Amino acid sequence: MRRPVRGSGVTTVSDFPAQRTARPDDSRRGGGAGPRRAAATAPTTFTAEHGDVYVEPGLTPLAAREANRSALSALLNAVGVPHFAVRGTVDHGTVLGVAEEDRERVLQAVFRGLGQFPGHLSVVDPDAPRPAKPVSSRDPRAWREVADARVLQISWYRTDPGRHLLLQHEYGCAIEFWQQHGTHLVAPRANRATWAVAADGGNVMGAARLFSRFVSDWTPGHLAPALPTRPEFLVNCADDIAFAVDAVYTWVDGNDPVWAERKARAKGEVYHAESASDARFISRDELRYSVRSIHMFAPWIRNIYVVTDDQVPAWMREDVPGIRIATHREIFRDPEDLPTFNSHSIESQLHHIEGLAEHFLYFNDDMFMGRPVAPHAFFTPNGTARYFPSRNRIPQGPVAETDTPVDAACKNNRALLHKRFGKVITQPMEHIPYALRRSAMEEAELEFPEAWARTSASRFRAMTDLSPTSSFALYYAALTGRAQPGSMPFTYLQLAVSDLADRLQRLLDGRDQDTFCLNDAFSTPEDIEAQQELLDDFFTSYFPTPSPFER
Repeated sequence: MRRPVRGSGVTTVSDFPAQRTARPDDSRRGGGAGPRRAAATAPTTFTAEHGDVYVEPGLTPLAAREANRSALSALLNAVGVPHFAVRGTVDHGTVLGVAEEDRERVLQAVFRGLGQFPGHLSVVDPDAPRPAKPVSSRDPRAWREVADARVLQISWYRTDPGRHLLLQHEYGCAIEFWQQHGTHLVAPRANRATWAVAADGGNVMGAARLFSRFVSDWTPGHLAPALPTRPEFLVNCADDIAFAVDAVYTWVDGNDPVWAERKARAKGEVYHAESASDARFISRDELRYSVRSIHMFAPWIRNIYVVTDDQVPAWMREDVPGIRIATHREIFRDPEDLPTFNSHSIESQLHHIEGLAEHFLYFNDDMFMGRPVAPHAFFTPNGTARYFPSRNRIPQGPVAETDTPVDAACKNNRALLHKRFGKVITQPMEHIPYALRRSAMEEAELEFPEAWARTSASRFRAMTDLSPTSSFALYYAALTGRAQPGSMPFTYLQLAVSDLADRLQRLLDGRDQDTFCLNDAFSTPEDIEAQQELLDDFFTSYFPTPSPFER
């Protein structure tokens, strides 16, 4: 995946095989093996330094992957070549297996398809130390070694209408030529399940998650349909993650005058709309783009819960499955603790969300997925959570008046856990989505009822708080055998820096971080005004595709 594409000579095409096509085995999309005629808005293509690039609205990595597979499947169906999905060793692209005896018909179909709609081609040598570079199908060199290739990788490059994303060859579809040996077809390279399938076997349908760790059983079927495969691939592998993972956000609209007045009353202050600092803050709309990051890069998430004080983001649809508002009134066990304006208090109650999965990721709204990430980055296949210790250290000694509320909470965590387990925690956590176990939080609340209740009852941050999600529950899970330390490529960017524009641009150009956090703990209202234009451009460029949860 790369950033912006530039080109000229945009040409409208009326029919495109790399668009999602009908398959005989999918009655929901109608019959027919050929490419589907484009709807009212035809896709466009242009030539850039990368070769032919196709413009596709609603583009996501998963959509590009599925469209490339669907295109190849349609070409093979058109010439009557039987094929089956293979559980490949990469997650970005897909793999189709065909019998070696069908090679000539396969190559003819591929040649015709790429002749009508130019794309990219590479010959994959399973024994080579590094993969061959893709070549435009317009270039005769692309075809030199296909006659004897064991594996071909085929793709059509795609970009969004604003040309911010460029999804290239890694999202393509590979065709493997399986050799017949006796009663079996033998694979030309290793996959995740088997070296051989029955030569006379028939296809069965396999769940989409079998063919990529970027999807789950809860990914909508129109994004990742079940695929025709062989029974030999329907095994539950030791490294599969089949359990549900949810996402939870806590969110507040600080511009809401009703909320601001409620906060002022709780503090014993008189609310003046003209001078209340919360009301002067400009909304960055981080939550909208963080949810987009899940839609684009973590479509394996089952449900998204947004915890609010009876507020609903203006952009959010509540009639779409997969996202739901969970109010403070719903999750707080003691209604006397409300209203609260303390994130520690709210976080202490997240495990009470009705229907929440055992495994969930807790996001602050300034945390984002930065590229396609599998659930394995946050949980092991046996359900163990991963936590990400910071390079910083928790200050020594008991809580002091000079401590920040964050350090005080860490010290309170440390004292409680040391008393219970005899272990000393020394590191806070990085600003990476927190992988949590619901059962661990439930047990922690039961085991430390006084500290938990005290934190829940703190309407504003207090020096007696725990930090339930960003530290305490993670270490409690670790000390009870349900979490382990991990690492991932990530960026923490403090917005109140003088070179913010350059840092955002590097993040956008690289797109090489699994997650990133844009934190504004030290920004003043004046800073926010100056930063807003930069952030607007950054967000729309990094996450150009709206999620289905937006109005």
